[in-house]
Amino acid sequence: MKVIDVRKAIGWTLCHDITKIVPGEFKGVAFKKGHIIEEKDIDELLSIGKDHIYIWDEDENLVHENEAAEFLKDICAGNGLTFSEVKEGKIEFFAAIDGLLKIDLDLLVELNSIDEIILSTIKNNTVVKKGDKIAATKVIPLAIKKEKLFEAQSVTSKKIINVIPIKPKKVAIVTTGNEVYYGRIKDAFKDAIEKRVYPYGCEIVGQTIIKDNLEEIKEAINYWLENGAEMILCTGGMSVDADDLTPKAIREIGAEIVSYGTPIFPGAMFLISYKGNIPILGLPGGVIFSKGTTFDVILPRVLAGEKLTKNDIASYSHGGLCIINDYI
Repeated sequence: MKVIDVRKAIGWTLCHDITKIVPGEFKGVAFKKGHIIEEKDIDELLSIGKDHIYIWDEDENLVHENEAAEFLKDICAGNGLTFSEVKEGKIEFFAAIDGLLKIDLDLLVELNSIDEIILSTIKNNTVVKKGDKIAATKVIPLAIKKEKLFEAQSVTSKKIINVIPIKPKKVAIVTTGNEVYYGRIKDAFKDAIEKRVYPYGCEIVGQTIIKDNLEEIKEAINYWLENGAEMILCTGGMSVDADDLTPKAIREIGAEIVSYGTPIFPGAMFLISYKGNIPILGLPGGVIFSKGTTFDVILPRVLAGEKLTKNDIASYSHGGLCIINDYI
């Protein structure tokens, strides 16, 4: 590229979009890439601060910002996405489906560590609707060296951004507690669970209410494992009281307990485990009373088919105290 005085630019072709900003009124493209400058354009260009403009001067080692944005889109974008047209050197990413946003955070940071390259996203593991804006990419200069793009390609060993579908499950509830079993109080968990799972299209196939008895808890969980439940939610018996036996029952049926206790408040007494591929979750009492809990954070990932690890749970320690703000 080369720079020329705008007053001598009549007949030249713009090599990039030129933005106009009127505070409080307008921000957008005043002249598009490819526009041939006419005499009538000079005053407008001067009024938006363009005393000089860039004219494209072929250089086989440089890539124009628009083509660079297309290149970055192609190497970064995975499944479940649609895109804007390139505008002012930027391409925006949108969800093509309702689902869960998945971002490879390590690759995202590595890509953005390359000078003059930007890929910006919303938060990982966000539940998104079709049409939601989730990311944008561009390069900083009007033309970038090819070697920078090749470096970007070398670090993106896999697609950085995907939207994966959330799939409804058949949900069974196992409710433990003498106070509920004997009718001393009414169970409040089922209503709270329905409000969480129905928006995702899940079906509650049944609820078993049992006493604080280890063998009965195990029998109830095993019943639903053998009778079509795709996710089992255990309520009651989740604290450290002597009568609370649910975590022990889950362990004794042979489930793999990933974590009993999560660094998210409210809902720290949450338990996540798997028997084969079937998630068995232990829900603390906060699910009844709080709008946002660990269950609300973890549920979309479980429904998207993720098999969460201890590290996944531990990673919520950063922001776990504030994450409920997303639900309030």
